[in-house]
Amino acid sequence: MSDSKINMVAPPEGVVGEGFFATKLNDVVGLARANSLWPLPFATSCCGIEFMATMASHYDLARFGSERVSFSPRQADMLLVMGTISKKMAPILRQVYEQMAEPRWVIAVGACASSGGVFDTYSVLQGIDKVIPVDVYVPGCPPRPEQIVDGVMKLQELVRSESVRRRSSPEYQELLASYNIQ
Repeated sequence: MSDSKINMVAPPEGVVGEGFFATKLNDVVGLARANSLWPLPFATSCCGIEFMATMASHYDLARFGSERVSFSPRQADMLLVMGTISKKMAPILRQVYEQMAEPRWVIAVGACASSGGVFDTYSVLQGIDKVIPVDVYVPGCPPRPEQIVDGVMKLQELVRSESVRRRSSPEYQELLASYNIQ
């Protein structure tokens, strides 16, 4: 072969820039993350029973990529908080959240996790968003399994569209700092 330069064909219009073939790295990573969320159930009351039904064969959360339920925070990336959270339990919930690796997402399942529910007392936390950031709220007392599946699907939409660099952005760091999380 001679030392002459090999003429390369220019890529078609619209394929240059932040892409590989016809997609972006953000889209591929988002798609992979959204379809392989590993849930960590933090269930304290009746919402936990509804989550069990959601994982069972009739509703089958596994078809959304959440087949592997993890009971170790270090191996999960989706925290589902279900049920009444007392103020004494709040530091434990926060510790579980902090032990999860980034990226991590939180779903508040049911009225108790979202707002304290009917328990407007001195001992019940009036929403888990007082101690950890929440990505999706699932309403109901207790919510039906269809609602929990819908909440997971809403989280999948959020994860799919999230930038790979969002977790290191100043806005995200400011959000964590507002909760005193490093």
